[in-house]
Amino acid sequence: MTSDPAVSLEPPGCDVLVIGCGNLLRGDDGVGPVLVRHLWERGVPAGAKLVDGGTAGMDVAFQMRGARRVVIVDAAATGTAPGTVFRVPGEEFAELPPLQGLHTHSFRWDHAIAFARWALGEDCPTDITVFLIEVAGVEMGAELSAPVTAGMEQVIDVIERDFLAPLRPEGHREVTVEFTPDGYLRIGAELAAARFPSDAVAAVLRDDDFWLIPLQGPRSGGLLLKQRNPAGDRSVLVSEVLGSTSITGVHRAFWDDEQAAMRIPIRGQGEQG
Repeated sequence: MTSDPAVSLEPPGCDVLVIGCGNLLRGDDGVGPVLVRHLWERGVPAGAKLVDGGTAGMDVAFQMRGARRVVIVDAAATGTAPGTVFRVPGEEFAELPPLQGLHTHSFRWDHAIAFARWALGEDCPTDITVFLIEVAGVEMGAELSAPVTAGMEQVIDVIERDFLAPLRPEGHREVTVEFTPDGYLRIGAELAAARFPSDAVAAVLRDDDFWLIPLQGPRSGGLLLKQRNPAGDRSVLVSEVLGSTSITGVHRAFWDDEQAAMRIPIRGQGEQG
């Protein structure tokens, strides 16, 4: 077997890597992985990568290779009010804890960064942001507490605004969709992955706008986005939603953060039959 020097074994890089650390089985300690799941439901833009880091600190370190910016989310137990969010400044990474005497069960986020520096060397990202959320309880089998859930939502908003929004298709250029004469709405692969990861949607015609709302999955009901070509573009049958309103052609589309849905203005485009 001959080796091909053109084939790289390096992991693919990404613009933003979000890692959620913690134990899902222990109540608020699982806030990191739960946060990653919520971000996935919002859609993952091209250039971003989400990782459920769980409790495997060494794996977290190796996931950083090739990332331009890294965000780590973990639980904290400092004695402050539950749900308090700490954003660790970059200068805190200048003096990280020593790695001597550690084992896999004692790895924290700071140990993971220190290990990444040692293992990756110059390949270790320098733009790292850490969010810590103060826990209320870490009982086995418990759900996230209300204060920690509220803190998690704050962190999600910051990650979306400061890290993911610039990567979304509608964040840096005009997005278009197409209504076909046979009653389908077509959207591109990048937009589908960034905003509708479960391929389950609800469609609503309201006044001068057509709304496409992402759902968590087919079990939530709604309509299914079906893959229509090898490139990954999607189409969904919306003729029943449109009713007697006739809409065809290419239209501009906008993401509405307040409604968490895609808005397609149709003013002057529809003809009542």
